[in-house]
Amino acid sequence: MSYCASRFRTIRRRTPEVMVGSVGVGGSHPIRLQSMTTSDTQDIAQTVRQSIALAEVGCEIVRITAPNVTAARCLKDIRAQFTAAGFGAIPLVADIHFLPSAAMEAVEHVEKIRVNPGNYADKKKFAVREYSDLDYDVELQRLHESFSPLVKRCRELGRAMRIGTNHGSLSDRIMNRYGDTPLGMVESALEFLRIAEAHDYRAIILSMKSSNPKVMIQAYRLLVERMAAENMHYPLHLGVTEAGDGEDGRIKGAIGIGSLLLDGLGDTIRVSLTEDSVYEIPVARAIAEKAMSLWSAEPPPAPPEGDGLDPYHFTRRAIDNVAVTERLTIGPEQPPAVIVRVESAARLPAAAAQLVAARLKDTPAEGLLVPIGNAGDVAALCEAVATTPMPTEFLALELAPTLTPEFLEPLLAMSRGRIVLVRRFGAADTAVLSAWAKLVRAGGHLLAVEIEAPDFPALADTLRALGPKGLIFTLADPRYPVSGAAGAHAVGAYRQLAAQLRTLALPVPIWIRNTPATAVRPGADFLSKLIEASFLTGSLLCDGIGDLVSIETESDVVRATRLTYNVLQGAGARISKTEFVACPSCGRTLFDLQTTTQRIRAQTGHLKGLKLAIMGCIVNGPGEMADADFGYVGGAPGKINLYVGKTCVQYNIPEAEADARLITLIKAHGKWTDPDLVPA
Repeated sequence: MSYCASRFRTIRRRTPEVMVGSVGVGGSHPIRLQSMTTSDTQDIAQTVRQSIALAEVGCEIVRITAPNVTAARCLKDIRAQFTAAGFGAIPLVADIHFLPSAAMEAVEHVEKIRVNPGNYADKKKFAVREYSDLDYDVELQRLHESFSPLVKRCRELGRAMRIGTNHGSLSDRIMNRYGDTPLGMVESALEFLRIAEAHDYRAIILSMKSSNPKVMIQAYRLLVERMAAENMHYPLHLGVTEAGDGEDGRIKGAIGIGSLLLDGLGDTIRVSLTEDSVYEIPVARAIAEKAMSLWSAEPPPAPPEGDGLDPYHFTRRAIDNVAVTERLTIGPEQPPAVIVRVESAARLPAAAAQLVAARLKDTPAEGLLVPIGNAGDVAALCEAVATTPMPTEFLALELAPTLTPEFLEPLLAMSRGRIVLVRRFGAADTAVLSAWAKLVRAGGHLLAVEIEAPDFPALADTLRALGPKGLIFTLADPRYPVSGAAGAHAVGAYRQLAAQLRTLALPVPIWIRNTPATAVRPGADFLSKLIEASFLTGSLLCDGIGDLVSIETESDVVRATRLTYNVLQGAGARISKTEFVACPSCGRTLFDLQTTTQRIRAQTGHLKGLKLAIMGCIVNGPGEMADADFGYVGGAPGKINLYVGKTCVQYNIPEAEADARLITLIKAHGKWTDPDLVPA
């Protein structure tokens, strides 16, 4: 069974309703918004204040860590004071990791318990050993005995439970049999889910969190498929954990959560930011509203032939190499090229000057996209090309349908490099398509073909005859097989484009264009632009689709360039700066994560390609940062442990010395370069 009803439209996955106190999750309920307090749970007054602050900004479910029995007992007073403050309808969740005893205390006081299968009564010591089937069965029986009392008590009290797998805290048993993989994450959850079902307990929500959006997306998809095979249909809690802060954290969260919501998966979400928790809710609300505006319960249309991409394992779509210039090739082994839109031909010199002044050494725009509507635009562009040094490898010209090839002959004749001509072709444009293809090939240029799914059949023979040479495909104004079909979105349209190109055996590049027409719900503010770009570009890149990218909703060329690179980095498609894995604060955190992350970023943010993990405690730290180059982890109050990969190499360093020791460690491993003295 497929993980979702349609790859091309959003058909919401149907689940049973799970009540978390008085708040329904799944079923016909809207996407619920969650966050977590960051205070020490034993500081009851501060935890209540933070819970109230979250409730006042729209948080519908509040999670509180309970790392030990003493903290779990405090939940009784926290619940009572939160209710007395007028928030009795908002449920509280106890976050449990290592101690069943803490869970058994917490379940008496709050509406939901979250357990992490990798930590709850299990081992995570990175031990390597072979597990025979008998060994494995013995371990499962031990889990059954440890987990069953909590399951039974939840059923008796009417409490809900989240079985929340973290990529960074898989048990040694799972790691040795399945590896550090989405499959391992799924199996970890299913082991606990089967124990719960054995006791006829089903008030369960599941999550598959990772700091890597690709891993997170694949794990949730696989979980749904595996559950469906066993006739399980539980609601899902979505989140990208350890996403970081600022623009990067928002992008990572929006890519992972948005991709799955467009698949129709997800019933409650948390955007994890290394910031005060109240800042998570507006981002989560914007993501949820965009996704819910697409929801459809209609049966999906008959899908075209598949796009050939595996939704459970990342594989980049295969294309032929296209040499744009001597220095720029578009191909399956190359990172996606970045294109920035300029408002008009007349604005091109000013835009070029902006990009030069910004000194975007590590984040250059490879192409400039300029709209061309008439002969005056062509003349202005000719003048700009003749007089302005271009900071990019090529120009792309978005042509009005009224323009004919002869309009562009003066420009093509004087061009100092290859030009990409972008034009929309409809079902009746077979001769026009052939004429434009002939023009660009004669001059060694490229043609970006905008063609929608309904027009493919009429143009299929012409496209086959043209072959892949010199062609790029894109969608600036997506249309769908059924006009206005409920659930239709630009991600689905691009997936259809990939499927149809596969049918035609055209291994050509796809250019992802973020335009107002591709937006789920257009918005003028920067957060809306960021979320839309993360939904469209991030989702497609995580699926392996996309060879050129432009974010055209942002008019400032420098800001558009930086946003594009940040989305590419968030999707793991093009690394242009240091990658930070930083967990959100919670009551377990042993140092100030926000100031520490900002301080370390200021010192190491120039180390392009380096991955640094900044983790508040050891619950998920060593595992979640397993693919990081270096880790900075709270080991005890005021003490920091430093890691190389998943190996701790320095213990209990005083916090005041830890930054310098981290930099020394990076230098010792040959990963340090001095920052550029001229700001980029």
